[in-house]
Amino acid sequence: MSDRQEQISQVVVTAGQMRDIEARIFAAGMPVVALMEKVAGLIARRIPNIYPNLKQTQQFSSSSPSSSSSNGRIGILVGPGHNGGDALVVARELHFRGYEIWIYSPFSQLKELTTQHLQYAQSLNIPIYQEIEQLPSSDLLIDGLFGFGLEKNLTDPIASAINQLNELSVPILSIDLPSGLHTDTGEVLATAIRATHTFCLGLWKLAFLQDQALEYIGKAELIDFDIPLADVEAVLENAPRIKRITSATALSTLPLPRPPVTHKYKEGHLLLICGSRRYAGGAILTGLGARGSGVGMLSVAVPESLKSLLVSHLPEALIVGCPETETGAIAQLQLPAKTNLSSFSAIACGPGLTTDASPIVEQVVESDVPLVLDADGLNILAQIATIPTLQKRQAPTILTPHAGEFQRLFPHITDAKHNRVKAVQQAAAQSGAVILLKGARTAVANSQSEVWIVPESTPALARGGSGDVLTGLLGGLLAQAATKQIPVEDIAATAAWWHSQAGILAAQERTELGVDAFTLAQYLTKTLSSFKK
Repeated sequence: MSDRQEQISQVVVTAGQMRDIEARIFAAGMPVVALMEKVAGLIARRIPNIYPNLKQTQQFSSSSPSSSSSNGRIGILVGPGHNGGDALVVARELHFRGYEIWIYSPFSQLKELTTQHLQYAQSLNIPIYQEIEQLPSSDLLIDGLFGFGLEKNLTDPIASAINQLNELSVPILSIDLPSGLHTDTGEVLATAIRATHTFCLGLWKLAFLQDQALEYIGKAELIDFDIPLADVEAVLENAPRIKRITSATALSTLPLPRPPVTHKYKEGHLLLICGSRRYAGGAILTGLGARGSGVGMLSVAVPESLKSLLVSHLPEALIVGCPETETGAIAQLQLPAKTNLSSFSAIACGPGLTTDASPIVEQVVESDVPLVLDADGLNILAQIATIPTLQKRQAPTILTPHAGEFQRLFPHITDAKHNRVKAVQQAAAQSGAVILLKGARTAVANSQSEVWIVPESTPALARGGSGDVLTGLLGGLLAQAATKQIPVEDIAATAAWWHSQAGILAAQERTELGVDAFTLAQYLTKTLSSFKK
């Protein structure tokens, strides 16, 4: 991948930003018709690779499709705008390649260029239908009804038609965005095409990284039609950046390669504070995540009754047994002699603690050490006034909530389920912390409203303990980065990416049902090795 392609693959835009970028391209002299031809040509060339079983009939003059499918019949769904024009050029190109094509064009008024392409398709004797009930069978549908920028709810008859199309047992490929999705939030505008594959044109749109859109998008692929980087930078230069985390950016953030002369104290010292008699596994899994990070020194503070158990799982770590409450939570930190919280490069606190450990969380929040808070650490933080507490901290703070924890931490931010990107931007700006909102598309934001999004994951990670592994991994990377001047938000984004990739690799080898949290931790090193080959 070239440097330009790598940069383009990271960019995420809103509908408004995409309109502004296209306006610059057209103002510079690129004809709309030429761009439409280029985009449609790229799409037409990809389709045989994605659907190799579609047969080419080599019959160009048929006035209507045959009564039985030839395993190469493609239906083209045409909307009134330039997205419909793109679809019509794809229809024409596939027709000339020998596929059997029909067109569904239910709108009476089309843009001028789209009208011209429809007229030419008609001159080629490609069948055109206006009513959903008239449509013949097909082996593939190509959705060009609506592109980016749709904001109003769809109504009948087009909404009803989309519902009927979704009920067909036919793969659907959407051009730019499944028709009916909001470009920025991924919200379903009354109804939407359920695509099996979507070609995102030019630059990634924000909807592709919103959890609520994922079941409609299917497999996503960027069609790069060579937008000049200068035009992208001109439009985005004053806006908070939203970026996809790619393997290249994540790997460049890792503390690798290590210098040839180093020692364990130079590679970070992480303190984990986790676990209780009730939730001993949280401490073990967090420790295994930290082990996978490669941190130089690992100390784990747990209730005294868990000390021998932790030693058996993490023999390389210094296990610190602490006095405990009657309920089995840590009552107070009891660090080794000549050691205090400032002795550590970073602290990760929360998994398995129970809310009985409130004094411990208050103590680490008051420290001057980079801090990761998760699980009960977040629940306790929510009880002691999240935003004022975090604003007092002088050291970096990373919060790693799931949606429920996020709502408890930031009850006045209502968009977490509908617009995750906006929600993390607001939370980070208000608190001054780096917010890592876990989900199918984990989003990370800093206080300047910059956002990093993990572009792929797996439902295999929907298992108890997976988040504990992430907390340990993130804490270990944060400890290693403490002396290397790596931005904290980059560390959080890299940890989230690494964690997701480990889940993906484990699911490929063990199925989505076979990836428990303990197994996930074992795949951290294996995953990194696969990218470093």
